[in-house]
Amino acid sequence: MLTRRHIRVKVVQSIYAYNQTEHPDLGKQEKFLFYSIEQMLDLYLLTLQLLVEMRDHAENFLVVSQKKHLATALEKNPSKTFIDNKVLRLIGSNSVFMDTIDKKGLNYWAQDAEYVAILFNKLKEQDWYNEYLLKTDTTYKEDQAFVVKMFKDVIAPNDKFYEYLEDKRLTWIDDFPIVNTAIVKMLSKLSEKNVATVLIPELYKDIEDRDFALQLLRKVILNDEKLSSEIDGKTPNWDKERIAEIDMIILKLGIAEFLYFPSIPVRATINEYLEISKEYSTPKSSIFINGILDKLVKEFESAKKLNKIGRGLK
Repeated sequence: MLTRRHIRVKVVQSIYAYNQTEHPDLGKQEKFLFYSIEQMLDLYLLTLQLLVEMRDHAENFLVVSQKKHLATALEKNPSKTFIDNKVLRLIGSNSVFMDTIDKKGLNYWAQDAEYVAILFNKLKEQDWYNEYLLKTDTTYKEDQAFVVKMFKDVIAPNDKFYEYLEDKRLTWIDDFPIVNTAIVKMLSKLSEKNVATVLIPELYKDIEDRDFALQLLRKVILNDEKLSSEIDGKTPNWDKERIAEIDMIILKLGIAEFLYFPSIPVRATINEYLEISKEYSTPKSSIFINGILDKLVKEFESAKKLNKIGRGLK
């Protein structure tokens, strides 16, 4: 689920936090880095559980409506198409998924049910939801398409849900886009045959990605003076004090990848940090960072400091 770019963003945030600490501790910062990364899985699980909670809320709403003294004919004999959605039943009945929710203490929707109600009410406003309710004996594919649309059109773009996540854990806002993408991909291919392997994804693609996060953090923090010296003199129109701290961190990360990560292509490093700077720094930062990193690459090549291995790595 985790991409290398998101790993880099997490390292940027960790180094920034480390620099702001009165008594910096590398060991504590490493733990914070991995805690921050692991919260992505919590967000994934919580968001996925929300789909099931909306189904359960609809079922409770149906029961209450049937008990009305002056219930309409529709309320007395309501559609159960949404409640019986095969994809949501598959998720909600998965013991590993529900056990993981319990073990992680992510039963938030029991105490924050008003957000489930807000989203369910938003769902009821959709014409395509009411059209779906008119269907009987839906196929698995139809149920699957409905759940994907419900997530993409009602849950993911909802401002109240966004604010809720921001209040719960601040780091989740940065994780939100990548988790949303992971959920849509999972829902689109989920089936009874693959539910055991697809429903809860691995956080890291492989052990190398986890090691990359740790090594990148360590290389920048432990070689701070050396990386700073590489930047000195390369910014004639900028005093070091005037350079945004995030830009300095990004530059150091880029240089660290040039010097200490031989398997990562130079162009990949530059492109990744330019994109990160566009999202997390000032409007002109990407131009500034691109100029400095390009200049440094040429110097490193001339001095034979770039020890890249494999084809297409320069």
